Amino acid sequence: MTLTEYNFDGLAGPTHGYSGLSPGNLASERHAGASANPRAAALQGLGKMRFLTELGVHQAVLPPQPRPDVASLRRWGFSGSDAEVVARALACDETLVRWASSASAMWTANAATVAPSTDTSDGRLHLTVANLSSMVHRSLEAATTYRVLGRIFADEERFAVHEPLPGPGAFSDEGAANHCRLASDAGRVHLFAWGRSASGAARTAPRRYPARQTREASEAVARLNQVGDAALSWRQAPDGIDAGAFHTDVLALGNENVLLLHELAFVDAERLLGELGSRLGANFRACLARSDELPVADAVASYPFNSQLVTLPDRTMALVAPEEARQNPAALRYLERVQAQVPEVGRLCFVDVNASMKNGGGPACLRLRVPLCEDERNAVTARVFAGEALLSDLEAWVKRRYRDRFTLHDLADPEFLRELETALDELSTLLGLGSVYEFQRA
Repeated sequence: MTLTEYNFDGLAGPTHGYSGLSPGNLASERHAGASANPRAAALQGLGKMRFLTELGVHQAVLPPQPRPDVASLRRWGFSGSDAEVVARALACDETLVRWASSASAMWTANAATVAPSTDTSDGRLHLTVANLSSMVHRSLEAATTYRVLGRIFADEERFAVHEPLPGPGAFSDEGAANHCRLASDAGRVHLFAWGRSASGAARTAPRRYPARQTREASEAVARLNQVGDAALSWRQAPDGIDAGAFHTDVLALGNENVLLLHELAFVDAERLLGELGSRLGANFRACLARSDELPVADAVASYPFNSQLVTLPDRTMALVAPEEARQNPAALRYLERVQAQVPEVGRLCFVDVNASMKNGGGPACLRLRVPLCEDERNAVTARVFAGEALLSDLEAWVKRRYRDRFTLHDLADPEFLRELETALDELSTLLGLGSVYEFQRA
């Protein structure tokens, strides 16, 4: 059975902004309170999708979530009309509104963890929605993500969409940002990364920033996704987390038989590479960056490992990196070494996703990788696969519905709140998703 990978990109929402809500995400902290242009951010993301489509990479789209999340504000004790709820929350504690208005759902690498039907014991595609319980603002995403993915992958004979793990605590799950699927003729490996263990198995913890993913969550997701012996659970390096690698995809990137990583991505990286080599065989390729070649501060600042490594129609690979990696000499030298030393990587490209980078998300953060066979692709009836017609429709929708400036206090305007709901209602119709938003179901 032949698989084709589809990159499901998240759209920046109409209230895209910079709230600085994620300790350990250095870019997010640095740009907290910066002025935001939601229209430009969304068009930038669509531009990346269009670029990858032109390369021959298959694209799909996931919609923004309703922000502000008025339903959560109500659960936190505020009452009245939607406008009154937001106004009262702003007057009480602005942080509550920042949590409820975060742009974070656009980074769909955190939406779920995916196992293709070729790898699972029941022969279905499995998606386990991430609970994102380590951060308040991200934990608000899971319910809508579950409804959206359930609507897209609705055929239960072919797809299994699992609810988020019960959290927080022992089962804190950050999704595919801490998961990498590698494959060769010799086998498959689902590499699950974790930063802490609720049982205390990891004695050395990061000292500066929190470790978000637990070992227990990674192992539970592997069981739910039915990948069996293909699962390999490995610990993130505490020093890497303290340097700003809050997710593994900040310091490691894999595709098929190729793994790119920094020496601070995992504990005992050399032993990990040996284990992967024994499972994947002689054509496993790894390109390890050491700190004297690429200081971890440069890797975190410019995100060369948060690139997209994608397979092109001619079976070569393209490495699609953020512009910031081209502008950083150490990161650029490493990427050029990858292209020179890894024969599969035939092309190095750069894209401008600065609106996302300011919040700590490079090209890889913006997409959830979903490998589908032809029958599975045909079973998806929602209009989410990105061809020219859909991309043009989405660009027109963004230009019509998004503002070019957003501040938190714009939410005090009742007309703006109605404007946001009208925009998302129109989008859910455009994508053929039906009533996936809570305000549509009320």
